[in-house]
Amino acid sequence: MIKPRTPPGVMELLPRDQVAFQRMLDAIRGTFEAYGFLPVETPVFELTDVLLTKSGGETERQVYFVQSTGALEKAAQAGADAGLPELALRFDLTVPLARYVAEHEHQLAFPFRRYQMQRVYRGERAQRGRFREFYQCDIDVIGKDTLSTRFDAEIPAVINAVFDRLAIGEFTIQFNHRKLLRGYFEGQGIEGEQQMLVLRELDKLDKRGEEAVAATLAGEGFGLAADVVERLMAFSRVRSTGHDDALARLDALGSGTPLFEEGRDELRQVLQQLRALGVPESRYALNLSIARGLDYYTGIVYETVLDAHPGIGSICSGGRYENLASHYSKSKLPGVGISIGLTRLFYQLQEAGIVATAESSVDVLVALMDDAMLADALALSQQLRAAGFNVETQLEPRKLARQLQYADRAGIRFAVIRGEDEAARGVVAVKDLRRGEQFEVAEAGLVAALREVDA
Repeated sequence: MIKPRTPPGVMELLPRDQVAFQRMLDAIRGTFEAYGFLPVETPVFELTDVLLTKSGGETERQVYFVQSTGALEKAAQAGADAGLPELALRFDLTVPLARYVAEHEHQLAFPFRRYQMQRVYRGERAQRGRFREFYQCDIDVIGKDTLSTRFDAEIPAVINAVFDRLAIGEFTIQFNHRKLLRGYFEGQGIEGEQQMLVLRELDKLDKRGEEAVAATLAGEGFGLAADVVERLMAFSRVRSTGHDDALARLDALGSGTPLFEEGRDELRQVLQQLRALGVPESRYALNLSIARGLDYYTGIVYETVLDAHPGIGSICSGGRYENLASHYSKSKLPGVGISIGLTRLFYQLQEAGIVATAESSVDVLVALMDDAMLADALALSQQLRAAGFNVETQLEPRKLARQLQYADRAGIRFAVIRGEDEAARGVVAVKDLRRGEQFEVAEAGLVAALREVDA
């Protein structure tokens, strides 16, 4: 007999935890739609040559390839190395989005506003809190040829609305700008490819600490002068504590290169628009240590943290890029977007005691006292469903105590009981398992009574 077990690096939940997870998905989806984003789904696997637009590197070492048994048999019969399999599982939702937009470019309306909430797969080393299969919840706005920086401010407004609706505690949307960073690098004599290398090191400040990063930048690999390293560290320490403070800190940076000034001006515009959008100023802040290590970001970059639980790390991140689909299309398709890694976030919130096991999605259990009352119980269940309640019917009679115990364990709030005695009197007994109370109500008033108690 094979021992039942899940593979490492996956999250498999019990039903009431799954309800809690599903409600988070629903809240995120509802917020995305409230801001005018449209749903997109792409296949779980893509053609390998489409997915892996760059050979080698960390990404390819984490990709799961898909091979049918028939293809394996053919390869074995051929006795030759057939190369990489034709298909591979997606490792994020950004590359599939790039392919999707390039493929359907002439059928889409631009700016194209899409949300996507699906599982992705990465062959990471399995460890606590790290997953090989996980949900990502992404939004992106894609423009044709150009995309106004006004969209850069709308994205934090969506982030604010999402986490406000999830009610998981106060949070701060921190942001920086790649043009500001690169312009500052230019002013320090850091040019060309070295800019990206320095940026990636600065992106490790939270994990490695300032002392370690500074030592690396001053070491043989970079060889930056001590005064340059100190100025980079000082630049990275800039944080704002409010709207006006953010503007003041931008002003205090002094003059810089044209690219630096362009980035600063765009950040000022974002700050003004955030105020117009009504985002509380306690929920956004300038943080010049944020770099985002991915190469394709070209403008504003975001990271969101829970104020009371900074150890959880970024719960939502993203930024602006200038050409999403450069590998698949000659068209210039700039965009801006963010991603929520919901599986990891849900796991961390549960570990921190912020998200609890949910009540059941079933509202009412209709009890069955004996077989003679089955038709009556089924009719009562249908009546409650027609009124909008989620209802489970006990289809086999059991002792009432066992039925109530079942409902309580399953997280069902109400048990509705109508035996021969209640039927003769024209009433229904209702057990509120959350409050531990029981009452009777005329059958005609059952729906109203349940709604009143549940209000």
